[in-house]
Amino acid sequence: MEMGERAQQLGIPFSVHLDLTYRCNEKCVHCYLDHHDHGELTTAEIKNLLKEMAEAGVFILTLSGGEIFLRKDFFEILECARELTFCVKLKTNAVLIREEQAAKLSDLGVQSLQISIYSHRPEVHDVITKLPGSLKRSIAAIRLLKTQGLKVTIANVLMRTNMQDIYGVRALAEELGVECTLDPTVSPMLDGDRSILGLNTDESVLREVLHDQSFMPDVEEFCAPPAPVSEESMDAFPCSAGHNACYISPYGEFYPCVAFPLSCGNVRQQRFIDIWQNSEQLKEVRSIRLRDLSGCSQCLHGATCTRCPGMAFLEGNMRGPSTADCEKSYARTGIPSKNLLAKKDRPALPRLVQIQLVPAMVGGRLAGIGATAIPA
Repeated sequence: MEMGERAQQLGIPFSVHLDLTYRCNEKCVHCYLDHHDHGELTTAEIKNLLKEMAEAGVFILTLSGGEIFLRKDFFEILECARELTFCVKLKTNAVLIREEQAAKLSDLGVQSLQISIYSHRPEVHDVITKLPGSLKRSIAAIRLLKTQGLKVTIANVLMRTNMQDIYGVRALAEELGVECTLDPTVSPMLDGDRSILGLNTDESVLREVLHDQSFMPDVEEFCAPPAPVSEESMDAFPCSAGHNACYISPYGEFYPCVAFPLSCGNVRQQRFIDIWQNSEQLKEVRSIRLRDLSGCSQCLHGATCTRCPGMAFLEGNMRGPSTADCEKSYARTGIPSKNLLAKKDRPALPRLVQIQLVPAMVGGRLAGIGATAIPA
């Protein structure tokens, strides 16, 4: 049994994704974040949070942003995390990493780094990031990190603006001696704004990628028609969000996942473990099984769909379908989901949820920004 599965059985928060900041030196066209600083957690608050998470049993800690190296206290935070024996993973664009930073990351025993690269050509990558010279600096950082013996993965996102370069990015990764991942879809912004979804490729491109064995090694099984949904599958959790993993924003907001902006509490107001164990929102998320999902429980793809409850939540119902995942299931198998068939009969955009930003107050002072879902 894997550690994550065992932690889920025991109710332990095995993995936490902590965004240290939403500020970023890149302004990527597909980014779903608000890059303004609305009152980030202080160094002392983060250190206290890390201690609380260690006491709760957290093992994997992913530090991300925004751009984590924009925080002047980043290495102080990282040192604290390693002293508490977290397995630390980093997400960064690596633009600010030089020899000194690479050596420190190695000395502190960082498990891995995920670095965003959207094209092997600067005329494409730098246009996406809106930061001239960013590709050159990110690649230079990857070389430095490799010389320090660190594990690096290039993370790419499939968009209309770079779809012709996905093989070039993979070749670049091979040249650098690092792994490469490709996210096939752009996500809506956390406030419910769907305008950036226009960057998504059409179904034919998505189908080509999902059927490419170089991206999907088990493509025959992955793209096979779905097997009948079993009773065991009907009682399965839709995903690990809120079960053995969670997300904390730079303002202390506690969500089931970075892609699932359902506010479950704020670590400025409550202890981490109290939110994890007692949040009514988390209890609701944990109560959901496949058989409880409207539409999905009767869908042929029910047991094999990559449905994201956060994406469904942004469409208005965390117990409903995630249209982006319905489209991926169709691109994989050629068989439309129950949701897509219903859309053909009733062509209308799904109702969205807007995430209303509200001030989080502690002791009469502004402590950050909370998120409250309101019908669109």
